[in-house]
Amino acid sequence: MAVEVMPFLHGFRRIVYEQEDGESVSGALADLLDRESQSPVFTEGISYSLFRVAHLGLVSAAEVLLRYGADLNFEDPVSYYNPLHIAVLRNKPDMVRMLISQGADIEKRDRTALLHALASSDGLTVDNVDNIQLLLERGADVNACSQDGETPMSSLTFLVKEALDSSVRGAKKIGHFCIRVAHLLLRHGGDANQGELWEQSLIYTSLENFDLLFPLTALLLQHRACFLCSQSTTYWTGQELIFTRLAQVLQEASHAQETADVLNKAEVLLDLALIYSPVFPPLFPRSQLELVSTNRPLLELYGKLEEQERSPLSLKCLCKRLIIQCLKPWPFEEKLRALPLPDRLKDLLLPEKSWRSRAGWDRVVPRRSAH
Repeated sequence: MAVEVMPFLHGFRRIVYEQEDGESVSGALADLLDRESQSPVFTEGISYSLFRVAHLGLVSAAEVLLRYGADLNFEDPVSYYNPLHIAVLRNKPDMVRMLISQGADIEKRDRTALLHALASSDGLTVDNVDNIQLLLERGADVNACSQDGETPMSSLTFLVKEALDSSVRGAKKIGHFCIRVAHLLLRHGGDANQGELWEQSLIYTSLENFDLLFPLTALLLQHRACFLCSQSTTYWTGQELIFTRLAQVLQEASHAQETADVLNKAEVLLDLALIYSPVFPPLFPRSQLELVSTNRPLLELYGKLEEQERSPLSLKCLCKRLIIQCLKPWPFEEKLRALPLPDRLKDLLLPEKSWRSRAGWDRVVPRRSAH
């Protein structure tokens, strides 16, 4: 920035950093702006100043700068961030709300404000859920893709993997954050099948670790995430992923309760997929399973699926599918609760009520403490 603007910026910084009361900052800033309004670099100076107060979360000062003509979408020449980006990155929801209400460009730059909000969140020290919700409610593209292939869902997938490698406490907190964000993304049309590669999609990661990510996996299936990938270079089914994980866990299980718990989780998810998934793929050959494991409970579960595949869908399952289809688009929970139906039928159509009370089923568990 030109030399002649430096005294102006120095005065601004002194006001911002030395005044703690928001009203006194705004008053002093207005006085300064009145004195410097004829400066040839006035607009540039106050636009940079807006960037700085967005960083600090000083809403009243930002409002003064905007009244004096600061550029709402000014980009810092070093970082290329704008005021909205930096407010999101610094987790300043009041500032984010004010900037959006003033018309800030939500989709500006290759990496949007929503991607910045997800990138800056770890669920432990930074919880950006309020900003993520606000951006989505104001029309942020839930499936935006950067030049590097980054999307909101791929960012969430990365964080889910971080939870799996975390401590018990860390996994619980990060997992809770991920589930809340997944709810928001799905509610606004997020694609859980989206990833730089199918193996990196959120649904693949969740099915591959279904016992550790049970509440997230159930949520995705209830929002019609795919249970099958048949791309030219990749093929997998949800049954294969679940049984592969089952074989591993059952081999390492140390007591009967652990075995029963993981089998119950698998059955719940298979039932959810049968009801909600757009395509429920054929069961893979028994010979393929026997190459991996001959564990008796595993083979018994496979036998149940064989029998299910040979028989027509039950009337109960057909009714569930039909009612759920009629309640589209998602989310349908509120629509269902408003229907004049018996509570028992509503509970049947909202299967999470049957497992939310089970110990440990409502949280994410890290790999190293799974057994």
